[in-house]
Amino acid sequence: MHDTLAQRKARGAYFTPPAITTFIASWAVRTAKDRILEPSCGEADFLLAAGSRLRALGAGLFAGEELHGVEVHEPSARIAEARMRAAGLVANIRVANFFDLAPVETYDAVIGNPPYIRYQAFSGEARAKALRAALRAGVRLNGLASSWAAFVIHATSFLREGGRLGLVLPAELLTVKYASQVRRFLLQRFGSVKLVMFDELVFPNVQEEVVLLLAEGTGPAPHFEVYQARDASELTTVDRAHWVPYAPDADDKWIPAVLDSVSMEMYLTIAGSNGFELLADWGDIYLGCVTGNNGYFTLTRTDVFELRIPPEELVPISPPGSRHLRDLSFTGEAWERLCREGRQCYMLLPDTASPSPEALQYIWAGEKVGVHKAYKCRIRSPWWRVPIVPIADLFMTYMDRDRPRLITNAARVHHLNSIYGVTLKPDRRDVGINLLPIAVINSVTLLGAELVGRAYGGGLLKLEPREADRLPVPSVALVEAAAEGLRGIRLEVSAALMGGNLHKAVHLVDQVLLVEQLGLAQRQIDTIRRGREALFRRRALRASKSK
Repeated sequence: MHDTLAQRKARGAYFTPPAITTFIASWAVRTAKDRILEPSCGEADFLLAAGSRLRALGAGLFAGEELHGVEVHEPSARIAEARMRAAGLVANIRVANFFDLAPVETYDAVIGNPPYIRYQAFSGEARAKALRAALRAGVRLNGLASSWAAFVIHATSFLREGGRLGLVLPAELLTVKYASQVRRFLLQRFGSVKLVMFDELVFPNVQEEVVLLLAEGTGPAPHFEVYQARDASELTTVDRAHWVPYAPDADDKWIPAVLDSVSMEMYLTIAGSNGFELLADWGDIYLGCVTGNNGYFTLTRTDVFELRIPPEELVPISPPGSRHLRDLSFTGEAWERLCREGRQCYMLLPDTASPSPEALQYIWAGEKVGVHKAYKCRIRSPWWRVPIVPIADLFMTYMDRDRPRLITNAARVHHLNSIYGVTLKPDRRDVGINLLPIAVINSVTLLGAELVGRAYGGGLLKLEPREADRLPVPSVALVEAAAEGLRGIRLEVSAALMGGNLHKAVHLVDQVLLVEQLGLAQRQIDTIRRGREALFRRRALRASKSK
């Protein structure tokens, strides 16, 4: 009996569309004598396709003696055997955890769809086995690795020299930090690494975006190659496809591969010109105060009044979160309005040597409910003194749907770790503090954010600190040259942002920076915009499918 969707999901099992199994089997199986392994074979989707391919190559009526499968779920293994028999094929299907099997380099091809279990559910002995298997192959995966990462590494250990690896993998292979070890391993291990990518989701009722990995030969490979298909139906034309080569960038991310070559070339030309530099060139980017418990350490004005905490034991803050940071500047008036609305606009910061009686009473109340036992509180002394960071010139959002935002900290308040702070270099502060938040609303920076950042669940774009450092932004020379024009559009840009019209704001800034100052043609700007829209749509599609 087939198990339920929930049961399959729990062990990371998903049925692969026939168009994909046929394509991978046709690529991987090249002679009638090839030995084929499908780890985590499920109900034998890939084995059936491989058997058909062997027959087409002249293996005979009962082709399949060289077909091998491994499946941890015994009922699925039994179904797989029955399906193979019904097709007139013979396969050796073993019920076992793939990570329990010692590597044997006897297969010409390893093909399949590895189980995809996120690290939160991939724990205990199962996780330990997977990590040990990857380590045996010389790859140390970090603690956030999902199940597929170790699976890829272990699968290569079953290939003969020059063998072929054809797998369906989540598209996070291209971007997530923990997959960097996998990316480096593939390029080192194989002489050719190809990826088939899709414009549309190809698994029915599955939200995950996938890529097809086709790796073969003996490494290292100088680059990886990409073919962009609309959907699985276009796999039949891959033999006539144009494969685009990409060399990995400095941090090994492969995200540029999802961008068409024309947009990528245009972006690299403009972002690499004198008109752009990195955000890190403007100043220091850093995380805000880490309280360990915002509900305890951040206070409303009413809280302050009722607790009678002295003003000198409080610091004004931008309230937790970033939804209120929509305009170009966070002003004192905006902060005061949030205070009146009951937002948490203060952070407790008692004197370390001699807290006031009121602060001590609040500290004791916190200990009664165990606030001091939280990790961040437990590792600092005293637990109730939150480490303070410098007041930032600019705030920066690092998790957003549309784009990372820069906001002038005109209120001169502190910030929490829900946003970054940017302290500008002294020689750039005068021009940057009010104009950089406008200047970054241009098409080049928006595309750059998609390339250096990473897509998270729900379609959000996140920039880690090192990624924020690498965000391409207008150079100080360009901002100074465009200062008058940027000031002239400030009110219009602000109104567009507050009205939710990012498109209009970008057009206004592009006109001043890219057209009037850099002299770019409209076709060049349109190319950049198309590239950004393509990447944005990918994230938006993920968000819509997760609702």
